[in-house]
Amino acid sequence: MYHSFGEVARTINPVVAGWMQYYGRFYPSALYRLLARINAYLVRWIRNRYRRYDATRAARRELAEITHGYPRLFRHWRWVTTAF
Repeated sequence: MYHSFGEVARTINPVVAGWMQYYGRFYPSALYRLLARINAYLVRWIRNRYRRYDATRAARRELAEITHGYPRLFRHWRWVTTAF
């Protein structure tokens, strides 16, 4: 289990960077949907990890604040900052 956003970012950033490099060149329209889906998974992780963000709206707000405060934490936030 991951204990912080930093651990999650260290785990998925190399994989996402490879996807962005390959699909960003050949099929970027599919990539945007995938990257937005990663943000949806991050919202779900926030909801499960922090019970005070049990509501989806509160978790999305928290993700938006983290995105604003640390815009380069996750590699895919350079392209997509929205969630499903």
